[in-house]
Amino acid sequence: MSTDRYQSPLSERYASKEMQYIFSPDMKFRTWRKLWIALAETEKELGLNITQEQIDELKEHAEDINYDVAKAREKEVRHDVMSHVYAYGVQCPKAKGIIHLGATSCYVGDNTDIIVMTRALELVKKKLVNVIKELADFADKYKAQPTLAFTHFQPAQPTSVGKRATLWMQEFCLDLEDLDHVLSHMKLLGSKGTTGTQASFLELFDGNQEIIDKIDPMIAEKMGFKECYPVSGQTYSRKVDTRVANVLAGIAASAHKMSNDIRLLQHLKEVEEPFEKGQIGSSAMAYKRNPMRSERIASLSRYVMIDALNPAITSATQWFERTLDDSANKRLSIPEGFLAVDGILDLCLNVVDGLVVYPKVIEKRLMSELPFMATENIMMDAVKAGGDRQELHEKIRTLSMEAGRNVKVEGRENNLLELIAADPAFNMTLEELRKTMEPSKYIGRSKEQVEAFLAGVIAPILEENKDLLGVKAEINV
Repeated sequence: MSTDRYQSPLSERYASKEMQYIFSPDMKFRTWRKLWIALAETEKELGLNITQEQIDELKEHAEDINYDVAKAREKEVRHDVMSHVYAYGVQCPKAKGIIHLGATSCYVGDNTDIIVMTRALELVKKKLVNVIKELADFADKYKAQPTLAFTHFQPAQPTSVGKRATLWMQEFCLDLEDLDHVLSHMKLLGSKGTTGTQASFLELFDGNQEIIDKIDPMIAEKMGFKECYPVSGQTYSRKVDTRVANVLAGIAASAHKMSNDIRLLQHLKEVEEPFEKGQIGSSAMAYKRNPMRSERIASLSRYVMIDALNPAITSATQWFERTLDDSANKRLSIPEGFLAVDGILDLCLNVVDGLVVYPKVIEKRLMSELPFMATENIMMDAVKAGGDRQELHEKIRTLSMEAGRNVKVEGRENNLLELIAADPAFNMTLEELRKTMEPSKYIGRSKEQVEAFLAGVIAPILEENKDLLGVKAEINV
């Protein structure tokens, strides 16, 4: 590792090697050569004077890129594509004259960008599906574990630990729907020339429109795509980058929400993210167990959500058939958005897989608030025994305020049940009231909702994507 220059933390600390390779120079330049081969094969098959010997020569050197030659040439001509055309020609003297025939730089540049983003989306999908699987296992395990729910981060009607996890899961499922839509609609630029009119191919094929119509579909098929965008300027529409970045931002938002909930639960000591045996939580406070991974999820997620503005603004400010003010921004915003989401999903996999639940703490907090939650049931039981509903409602309200004051002002335990038992209007003993304090009675259909969600929504997703399952994340720091 070089210590005398800036290194991106996305590469050094967060993103996987697999995602880093997708955006590597090697991936890019190997793809360029595959595209040149696809173009030459297509032109040969459509009747141009290109020999099989030339095609075979191109294929022979598709992988062994002579980077030193390309680098030296670029210093002279200041053009990356033509430098690599030259370097490929040095290795393929017989095919030198037909490399890049009829194409513009965007043929390799833009088609490669689409291919790279598609591969990156596929990796993101694999990890996202595995996050959903981990959450499904967690939700199923704790589907009936009662816990205090919160609205406005104030105590509310109980839910279950597993039911809360389904809320995180559902948002990731929405992200998966968006990802699948964008992924299934990714198309290549094809080979359309300097302004998208295919004028160079009119010249090459003597104006034969039927032959020219076959070029893009044949290139798409050779590169593993269903089709190319039907019209373009010199580049594919930068709106495509916006769609891709918005998918990444959606995943980041879902991960951020989940990580915030986990951080709050760790503060309450109810649920805790994994903590390694030798991990240090604080340089000063040795006892601390900070939710550092969930905090990192939130931190990276904010970066991705803001990063999505880059392609949107770039798309909006392109002039006519092309300008080059997209290039420098695109080189940063797209790869780094993917690398950050890759790191986020690895963290999500690691955190969810190792979540620790503390049922005793959960039960203690729930029981301290449950008397307030149970007042409606208590009132109904008292009405059944002959009480007046309106009178009892007022008494419950008054006694609840008194109990709340005892907790907040006096620092005492919640004594609402004792206060109700002492009031003859309710005609209930303390023992009878305590029997109503079974937490499972107050979680509604939490367990059943989890089971229905896992069976009806999650199981089909996991079955459809079963070949993607089994990913485990390695966290560097």
